[in-house]
Amino acid sequence: MSAGVTGVTSVIVRLKLSLLRNGLRQSTGRAVAYIASAVAVLLVSVLQLIGLIALRGHAHAASVVVLLVAVLAVGWAVMPLFFPGGDETLDPTRLVMLPLRPRPLVRALLVSSLVGIGPVFTLCMLTGSVISVAHGGTAYGFGVVGIVLALLVCVALARTVATANIRLLTSRKGRDLAVLSGLVVAIGAQVVNFGAQRLGSGGLAQLDGPAEVLKWVPPGSAIAAADSASEGSYGIAVLQLALSVAALVVLIAVWSRHLTRLMTAPDGSTLQAASEPAARRRTSTGLARLLPAGRTGTVMERSLRYVWRDPKTKAAWVTSLAIGLIVPVFNALQGTGSIYFACFAAGMLGVQMYNQFGQDTSAFWMVAMTISSTRDAYVELRARALALLVITLPYATLVTVLTTALIDDWPKLPEVLGVSFALLGAMLATGAWTSARFPYSIPQEGYKNVAPGQSGLAFVSILGGMVAGALLCAPVIALTIWVNVSAGGDEWSWLLLPVGAAYGAAITVAGLRLAAPRTARRLPEILLAVSKG
Repeated sequence: MSAGVTGVTSVIVRLKLSLLRNGLRQSTGRAVAYIASAVAVLLVSVLQLIGLIALRGHAHAASVVVLLVAVLAVGWAVMPLFFPGGDETLDPTRLVMLPLRPRPLVRALLVSSLVGIGPVFTLCMLTGSVISVAHGGTAYGFGVVGIVLALLVCVALARTVATANIRLLTSRKGRDLAVLSGLVVAIGAQVVNFGAQRLGSGGLAQLDGPAEVLKWVPPGSAIAAADSASEGSYGIAVLQLALSVAALVVLIAVWSRHLTRLMTAPDGSTLQAASEPAARRRTSTGLARLLPAGRTGTVMERSLRYVWRDPKTKAAWVTSLAIGLIVPVFNALQGTGSIYFACFAAGMLGVQMYNQFGQDTSAFWMVAMTISSTRDAYVELRARALALLVITLPYATLVTVLTTALIDDWPKLPEVLGVSFALLGAMLATGAWTSARFPYSIPQEGYKNVAPGQSGLAFVSILGGMVAGALLCAPVIALTIWVNVSAGGDEWSWLLLPVGAAYGAAITVAGLRLAAPRTARRLPEILLAVSKG
């Protein structure tokens, strides 16, 4: 049996190496990108290793390394959800037809998971963490065991998460989870920035509280064992290692159970869906009943369904919603923000009006067939703008109110809302015009948002439109400055809310009417431009 297990393990490891080698042979660009990323990761790993070694002897070194290991574990847990295609061996359904038992397969997949850039990076972090806290031969002995356990716990955690969700991750809807990666990156960057500023002002002593808890949570407990052994607390060190061993055993058991179920239970491809007749009888949701009748309601419903169903459109909206909230709120929490940062939400969401026809891709020809006059084009553009306002108006208002509450400057709320509404109207107006004047295609495959050869069009459309929108919003901004400087400030600032809302509505209507005839005249050119991807 041992020889069989060893044989399976070696085959799976060679399989992973072959997949990696054959993938790099597909194109020179892919090989260069992989080598460059590997060199960059190794460089960062070495720098982090040096930094952790330099932390040796610091009073709060143990707190830093325990939190670092916890962050590494979280990263290992979430990466399979956002990048399921990054490692083809993460999908055990490819091995379903092979005569393999779950237990040898688990061992083989666990060993093969140690091959790659990620495990090397994690190993460097864990090694540096042990060096920074271990003092004495016994502590280093505990540290070596802790490094092995922590690395295995991280890998087993990733495998368990991937196996438990592989049916979802390999489906069309599951792949849409990747759009959340932009949200995670945006929030993570702001959290890191916020944490760095707090540490810079309060010092590393702030980490001691969370570290006291996390040093008993695997895999942090495996590295904390080296620190406990350095202090002579060998019983605590053994207990911390035992917790990591227990976590590893539990993860492997859960992984094995999910793997067995995955490789033996039938799925939707082998069973006829019993609910299919009911699905056919299912009518449309209540969204259509809440929208206006006629072409306006139809176009609004189509646009809102794009936001929910189309991966590229959803990714753009998720990113805009996240950044529009993160920038004002995090700056307010840091005490360095202005209440006017709340206008960032309106600006980010207003960008979604740009390249409206490019979002339809080649399906725009069906829309073009329904446009035979300037009136049809105007109704089409107006309905798309109204669909954006369904989401944008309440969201911009919510962000403004939340930012105002955090800064505690309620007298400024009406004028900031007025400026936000005026900015939103200006963005809708310029977005409608640039959609007709500078349309470009959005590829449906891959991560590119602009088709090759159309980068200049995208640059002119978005950047030029944003500059024009800022200029169109200038009258309301100038009025806001005048009210605060010359007209009594808070006494008259409430007037800026209706003025800004009225101005935004008027400039939106003007922009739509200006864009409608151009749209009707340039339908063939627009169709050709948006179908190139």
